[in-house]
Amino acid sequence: MYDLVITGGDVHDGTGAAPQRLDVGVRDGRIVSVAPTIDGDAGERIDATDCIVTPGFVDPHTHFDGQATWDEVLEPASVHGVTTVVMGNCGVGFAPVRPDAHDQLVELMEGVEDIPGTALHEGMSWEWESFAEYLDLLGTRRWSIDVATQLPHGALRAYVMGDRATEHGPATPDDVTEMARIAREAMATGALGFTTSRTLGHTALDGTPVPGTFADDDELFAIARAVRDGGGRVFEVAGAGIVPHDDPDVVARELDWIGRMALETGLTATFICLQQHADPTRWRDELDAAARWREKGATVVPLVAGRPFGVLLGWDVRHPFRLRPSYEAVAGLPLAERLDHLRRPEVRAAILAEQPEGDAAAVATQQGMAMILPLCSPLSGVPDYEPAPADMLGAIAAGRGVSVEEAAYDALLGEGGDGAMLLFPMFNYADGDHDVLLQQLQDPAAVLGLGDAGAHCGAICDASIPTYALTHWVRDRTRGPRLELGEVIRRLTSQPAELYGFADRGRIAEGLRADLNVIDVDALRLLPPRVEHDLPAGGARILQGAVGYRATIAGGQVTRRDGVDTGARPGRLVRNG
Repeated sequence: MYDLVITGGDVHDGTGAAPQRLDVGVRDGRIVSVAPTIDGDAGERIDATDCIVTPGFVDPHTHFDGQATWDEVLEPASVHGVTTVVMGNCGVGFAPVRPDAHDQLVELMEGVEDIPGTALHEGMSWEWESFAEYLDLLGTRRWSIDVATQLPHGALRAYVMGDRATEHGPATPDDVTEMARIAREAMATGALGFTTSRTLGHTALDGTPVPGTFADDDELFAIARAVRDGGGRVFEVAGAGIVPHDDPDVVARELDWIGRMALETGLTATFICLQQHADPTRWRDELDAAARWREKGATVVPLVAGRPFGVLLGWDVRHPFRLRPSYEAVAGLPLAERLDHLRRPEVRAAILAEQPEGDAAAVATQQGMAMILPLCSPLSGVPDYEPAPADMLGAIAAGRGVSVEEAAYDALLGEGGDGAMLLFPMFNYADGDHDVLLQQLQDPAAVLGLGDAGAHCGAICDASIPTYALTHWVRDRTRGPRLELGEVIRRLTSQPAELYGFADRGRIAEGLRADLNVIDVDALRLLPPRVEHDLPAGGARILQGAVGYRATIAGGQVTRRDGVDTGARPGRLVRNG
């Protein structure tokens, strides 16, 4: 008797091997049979004819640290075939925390990851102080997918050092000893690893850098040794931006301490690798430096994205027409009603003739947004994240003989009733195509991630990268080479699972956890991003759906069927070890 049998699909086992037409039998949350034909009774049979069957996807870079305490579904990750998420990234999170420091960590998360502070304040119950207590609280929760977490440097340093945590000076020996003690304990109680931020772009709401941004080697190495001694696996570094882009030694210095630390401790060191428009070849130096450290025996792994990191502009998030009196007069209306007004010729003409008014800083922000409009492209229908130069607003405006603002206004109205969005690619698009991304994805050690699911709620929705990888990179790309389907699936499954020591998932094999996807890969496509006001306190976030996922199975239970949540909640906290 099987709980579930998936029949007739092309099984990609997650290793990159060629697919085979096989049935998959599931019992008690595990894969118990993978065979050409599985007979016998089953509680449910899913016909996967003309579909592929894959392991559930593992997303190594999310920010559900607050959301996981109140939300069971964990969208947007769960929409895109993801069955395991790792959070606690970029050195920010909510444990450990002193009772009088809740606001500090909320403002840090809001500033770094653009998660509405009102939603965090209302959604989180703060039933913990230590990291172990935070894990215990998560251990009582049930989700549609599995959750694992890491110890964030920002929270750790703030807990130990208080107001001194953000100072540029070094931690005292006593501070370092205490941070190491807590890190060792966090690993022993279930953290997968430790994360820190080294980029000046990561700041709290008041502009203060993440605690630990300027930490010295003594502090970093002491914590790394404690992570190792406690049984942790990963030491993540978000960026190397504390040195100006024009300093030729920046990569050598940052990758030097990262490589030495990985070599000394045996930990896997990961670092975020993006093409920066101000320094468009630096990513190549970073990958080369990481490769040299791997040749010496250190495990240094770049984390790369599957598409440009782009800010989205839309009527319900940031857009260039805020603070103009004629827009502000209708800004409070529901979107459908607002769009009816915005489509009126006299309203359009008035808004385009006006300038933003109000607070000087806010006006400056709006003026800065107007400057990037020529480099934006419309996202509608099947969203295009590799637009050609002719698809940018600057070219569209020139072709129509109108201003860029007019072209932007009309593009935001869209062809349907819900309006559209604009994409401004901030990273990974300095050359106007995906060729750099292709080279990053072809690096043998690079791990595909950086979707930031749960974060940047009003700016991006890159949690859909798994679907994008399976569509654009495998099937739809026209502006350059594509990737093989089996290799993309490997990078979404067994590779990140191995990185974090998830030996029971990431592959389709007997005895492993039954985390699976049934995908009509020919029909698979992304839907346009949209804004929902469904966070606590009515907070807004950008979500993006997909068509083509016939079923997502986590722990042997169907959690999504044809893209719709089933209500099954097999997801649990995954502890280290």
